Amino acid sequence: MLSPSSIAIIGAGPAGLMVAEVLAQGGADVTVYDAMPSAGRKFLMAGRGGLNLTHSEPLPAFLARYREAMPHLAAAIEAFPPRALRDWSETLGQETFVGSSGRVFPKAFKASPLLRAWLRRLDSMGLRLALRHRWTGWDEHGRLLFQTPNGPRVIETRATMLALGGASWPRLGSDGAWAEILAASGVQISPLRPANSGFTVAWSDIFRDRFEGQPLKGVALTSGARSVRGEAIVTRTGIEGGAVYALSAELREAIIRSGQAMLDVALRPDLEMKDLIAKVSAPKGKQSLSNFLRKAVSLSPVAIGLLQEAAKASGTSLASLSPADLANLINAVPIKLTGVAPIARAISTAGGAAFSEIDADYMIRRLPGVFAAGEMLDWEAPTGGYLLQACFASGVWAARAILQQGSGLAAPGRG
Repeated sequence: MLSPSSIAIIGAGPAGLMVAEVLAQGGADVTVYDAMPSAGRKFLMAGRGGLNLTHSEPLPAFLARYREAMPHLAAAIEAFPPRALRDWSETLGQETFVGSSGRVFPKAFKASPLLRAWLRRLDSMGLRLALRHRWTGWDEHGRLLFQTPNGPRVIETRATMLALGGASWPRLGSDGAWAEILAASGVQISPLRPANSGFTVAWSDIFRDRFEGQPLKGVALTSGARSVRGEAIVTRTGIEGGAVYALSAELREAIIRSGQAMLDVALRPDLEMKDLIAKVSAPKGKQSLSNFLRKAVSLSPVAIGLLQEAAKASGTSLASLSPADLANLINAVPIKLTGVAPIARAISTAGGAAFSEIDADYMIRRLPGVFAAGEMLDWEAPTGGYLLQACFASGVWAARAILQQGSGLAAPGRG
């Protein structure tokens, strides 16, 4: 006999597991299904270099990071704000701290201790975890279909929570295959695109071979009217890094429109132009130009190489530039971006289930009893804690809505 509170959650990432916790606390009978052999694989990858849970900036500024999606996410984040996420982490024995940039991390700095404690708590609450279950849609009766190592499986449930992530890092489980399933049921899906991604650049062989993997530190990147301070990294095929990711939405859309985008790099953004001109006007003596720039302007070898790339692309030599032109180039090095790095290597995904398809409770209008949360919805945000915060908060919001609706939920189906 099916319990009215029997709920299936598909996806064992942050959004799905948070839904499971809230539902289990509310007395629901919950099973989490995931295609991978273990839970939270992308969550663990996100924490490999330090788990950035959320950000400490004031909530109005925090919400503005979600751009066009802010009106659709604001209520959920206000109901489960960064302070609530930090408190939740601490209930799992993972105290948090605010870094110098305002980002919030667990003191352990890793995702694995938090995930282990979380899964232990969920297990103690009676949560069932069905791994190696790849969701393939619904049958004609609205029952969930899964492919498992033991063959097909059909599941009947009172409500379904979809928390399937985007399409970045598919080897960790987020392959975006759900988009075709929902589209076949008439749900509008905004195309999945890379977000917080790198970009391709046609570096010269000399520059690429010498500077691959080198960071450009303390730079300011500008695209159109937006400038971002931070760090960028030269890759074999282009450029990536925190400052690049912060501009990735604008750069991606420019490339979609015209096939390329221009990124200007200020190598010494703290120097006024008159001071920079004065520094590069000093006598060089017998120094090479590279040594002169290294000593006079504190430029790193990769920064000097970038200047040489730009001069070569413009058909001139760095040594032939006047002090004023050289100073202008130092703080506005143009880089032509020729493409977006593949979505499989992006940190996150733009696009997803359109908010016009989702009601105020995050239920899919065309599919009564089917809810969606996390990255599979049509939003994007920069790195810095905003991605995980919205995944957790949307999961909490949807789970609370399911509990409030309770036995009044219609059996899920294909519409």
